[in-house]
Amino acid sequence: MPELFKLKDHFKETQLYLNRGVAAIVFCAVLLIVLVARVFYLQVLDHDTYVTLARNNQVRMIPIPPTRGLIYDRNGVLLADNMPNFSLEITPNMVKDLNSLILELKEIITIKDTDIKSFYKQKQYRGKFESIPIRNKLSEEEVAAFSLNQYRFPAVEINANLTRNYPFNEALAHVVGYTGMLSDQDLSQIDMAEYRGTHTIGKYGIEKSYENLLHGVPGYQHVETDARGRLLRDLDQTDAIKGYNLYLTIDSKLQSMAYELLKDHQGAAVAVEVESGDVLALVSKPSFDPNHFIKGITQEEYDNLLNATDRPLYHRAIRGQYPPGSTVKPLVALQALDLNIISNKTTYNDPGYYQIHSEGRLFRDWLPEGHGLIGLEHAIAESCTTFFYFVADKLGIDPMHNIFAKFGLGEKTNIDIEGESEGIAPSQAWKKRTKGQNWFQGETLITGIGQGYTLVTPIQMAAATATLGSHGKRMQPRLLKATQAVGKEIQPQTPIALPSVELKNPEHWHSVTKAMQKVITHPRGTAHWIHNRRTKHSIAGKTGTAQVYGIKQDEKYDASKVKSNLRDHAWFIAFAPAEDPKIAVAVILEHSKGSPMVARKIIEAYFAGQENES
Repeated sequence: MPELFKLKDHFKETQLYLNRGVAAIVFCAVLLIVLVARVFYLQVLDHDTYVTLARNNQVRMIPIPPTRGLIYDRNGVLLADNMPNFSLEITPNMVKDLNSLILELKEIITIKDTDIKSFYKQKQYRGKFESIPIRNKLSEEEVAAFSLNQYRFPAVEINANLTRNYPFNEALAHVVGYTGMLSDQDLSQIDMAEYRGTHTIGKYGIEKSYENLLHGVPGYQHVETDARGRLLRDLDQTDAIKGYNLYLTIDSKLQSMAYELLKDHQGAAVAVEVESGDVLALVSKPSFDPNHFIKGITQEEYDNLLNATDRPLYHRAIRGQYPPGSTVKPLVALQALDLNIISNKTTYNDPGYYQIHSEGRLFRDWLPEGHGLIGLEHAIAESCTTFFYFVADKLGIDPMHNIFAKFGLGEKTNIDIEGESEGIAPSQAWKKRTKGQNWFQGETLITGIGQGYTLVTPIQMAAATATLGSHGKRMQPRLLKATQAVGKEIQPQTPIALPSVELKNPEHWHSVTKAMQKVITHPRGTAHWIHNRRTKHSIAGKTGTAQVYGIKQDEKYDASKVKSNLRDHAWFIAFAPAEDPKIAVAVILEHSKGSPMVARKIIEAYFAGQENES
């Protein structure tokens, strides 16, 4: 049969039709699944992003950073102020290529690598639509230059805010501290909701210790914008709450004067109000200008400060650990009197040295020919080393440790700023625990004159001196005197009393105080050269020499033949008036002399200020 008349294969045609239909259905199903998946992604998984983008064409929520609380001294003098600042800020989620944008901005405004690094660090922790500063402290010229080109940068804006200013510069840097840009560590520790719109935080001193009070609470502003992000109108606003104002115990006039009195010396000066524990002056020199950190310090500048030989960043007043020298002799005397080891009538014939046994080492006095027959009062006034070798030998190390500990030596005072050192009040148990060695008798002798393992900080010595002057009353040193919330009255902080030092016979306080007065008033007193008969208020004090390095047994110390960085430190502690102390002072000058005069002038300035107020 001719092919023309062949019958059609209906089965094959049907199968082909079905295959095409199935293929079309599968193809449509795949397309539908892709479409559904995309809709699910947009509507569910990435819902927040696109809702925010959609709303951002109409409504934006702008965080309002709180105004940082101010810091004042005890008399209401401003120590930390807020100054106007213009910052250049970028909203990252509105930019496709951040690197290119930053390069374009650098053509208009100076942007350092450190600025860019800080920007990217903060970007990791900030919200997608939160603006982040890439430059602070813009000059008027820079603001004008950007304003002319702002049309080119819809994701960039200049915002006006407040930044810190420290009018006392170096004089109060170690007390007030400074704020700085939020670091990785800061961002990982803070509650980001509390820091929306805020880009700085307290880094040091009071600014860091009381960050929770100074910072405040952020607010929020809802605004309506067009598709290009241009502001149309305000909708509603939740105001930010300003941080607390702080009033410190510091007397800024006394602080500034004490700082100037130290001149070119390295060292520290601490003045404490005996009754309350208020720290009136807390000076560490050399210092630094905290305003440099606010403006934005470079890594090189910071490294120079950190590695400087005179260590300006080192807070000597609370961190410096020094041998106390003869300043501990009044404490040793108190313990020996109270334990009946000696009495006010005890005398010792000083030949210029002390010897434990006939063939033992000679422990020499600072006066080679010795002081001759001498009692306790003149031993303190003239700082007779041999007499206190004798007392320490009879007393023993552990009773000395006990009296040091009662006065707070060897432990932190818990003053309310970070970085305080503990110091060391040695004992037999301490040496066994820390060095795995037994205690030696010769170590007891040198502990009795404030050498050996004993280490103290200036703040400890000021607090101990206040306790000595008040006959055992102990107050915790503090820097925060009062706080003030917005629209509220000033709220004083309650001083913190510590366990008192109790003596079996209270008359021993008077014996030691009388001897300390003779340090200044007696012709052979070690600080007689600062005696001023015109001074209205009596001063009780004690000098101290802290050895930096040891000398041979038969060698005489000669400062002129010793390198400047190996010369002795000069201590002076004092309280006044001697009969009813109001102020206690501790001064140390590293590798130098003159600490008694610094202390006397601080005391005189304090009373002059009190008289002016009245």
